[in-house]
Amino acid sequence: MELKVYQNKVKVAEDFSKYLIEKSGTQKDFHIALSGGSTPKIVFDVLAQEFADDVDWKNIHLYWGDERCVAPTDDESNYKMTVEHLISKVDIPEENIHRIKGEDDPKTEAKRYGELLDKELPKELGLPQFDLVILGMGDDGHTASIFPHEINLWVSPDNCEAGHSPRIRSKTRISYW
Repeated sequence: MELKVYQNKVKVAEDFSKYLIEKSGTQKDFHIALSGGSTPKIVFDVLAQEFADDVDWKNIHLYWGDERCVAPTDDESNYKMTVEHLISKVDIPEENIHRIKGEDDPKTEAKRYGELLDKELPKELGLPQFDLVILGMGDDGHTASIFPHEINLWVSPDNCEAGHSPRIRSKTRISYW
């Protein structure tokens, strides 16, 4: 394992973009699980503004590691944030965007999205595998909408689960791990 320490977020975003270009160029389909929240905004901005022409977007497939149970137009939607900071600025085919439908019933959508991942992603030891996963960590220690009070969700037999945030707004969330 290699640990890299950067001076600032822009440098992280630039090096991430270069890493994505290098790794995604080695195979036909490249499956990425995106993080929500504030973590990836600058990465998406730099990728779209400075490196968009260097990425073969027809080979990139976007998924979400988690989504708040809100409409895709809601300001708390991870999908909406990604559209604003990346998707609307690059030439990615619509069929390569695989969003979690946060506006639908959480348990039904968790099942549907889990089945979609099972169908679309390559398998390793019988489990769907991404080529790249972007994760952030909230100030309360959560990642991919798995909060400390629901750490048991990490051992779920299902690909996706509906979990609950202790926060007031968008309490229910759908998460993949």
